[in-house]
Amino acid sequence: MSPWFTVEEINNATFAISEYKHWEETHCYLVCGNNRALLIDTGLGVSSIKRVVDELTNLPVSAVLTHAHWDHIGGLKWFQSIAVHEFEQEWLSVQFPISLQLVKENLTKYPCSFPSEFHLDDYRLFHGAPQQILHDGDWLDLGGRELTVFHTPGHSPGHCCFYDSIRQHLFTGDLIYKGCLDAFYPSTDPLLFYQSVARVRKCKVSRLLPGHHELNVPVSLMADIESGFAELHRLGKLQQGEGIIDFVGFQIHI
Repeated sequence: MSPWFTVEEINNATFAISEYKHWEETHCYLVCGNNRALLIDTGLGVSSIKRVVDELTNLPVSAVLTHAHWDHIGGLKWFQSIAVHEFEQEWLSVQFPISLQLVKENLTKYPCSFPSEFHLDDYRLFHGAPQQILHDGDWLDLGGRELTVFHTPGHSPGHCCFYDSIRQHLFTGDLIYKGCLDAFYPSTDPLLFYQSVARVRKCKVSRLLPGHHELNVPVSLMADIESGFAELHRLGKLQQGEGIIDFVGFQIHI
């Protein structure tokens, strides 16, 4: 197993593959059915996540994105089948919305012991056409296991959460996690972010599986984040330019 990644078993058919050595502390999730598997997000792309996936399953694996930000698409280059929401397909196939130089600056923002195979000069943004376009309400059938696609814009135009209704697992991407929730840059929308959190709050959830930082977060975090956005909305502060607002267990940057 690659020393760059940490693998944690959620259950015998679900694994978190994490990059704790980097400041982003990204989580990707291998979700297995009877016939095929999905890798939800692909991380930074500084070490081959495909090698880790191949050690965990013999099933054919497709990569599916919660959203197409640089820290979630880095490993797409190792997969033949890729799915992304319709609103972000051109970020992959036409042009990524920020420059490679800015991505490299973000990648190396804080000191990090990158894996030996990583060379910053060789780092590139993924460019290619997705094989599947996601829409709100789609079902991803893995054989004996299905995930429902929830379009949850706000952090990005095509952000999606994935819901396993049998296990009541919600893969939240960058919509819900302990840390600073970002809705301050041009492609974000604080009001849509709030509405998306309120929407997924209606799901019966036994386990949240976030995109960053602490892996084991309480389900009550959903309600706390919704309440935080509701307070900002009530105060007339749910608009960009307000800065970073602190709450218990998380921040909102607008």
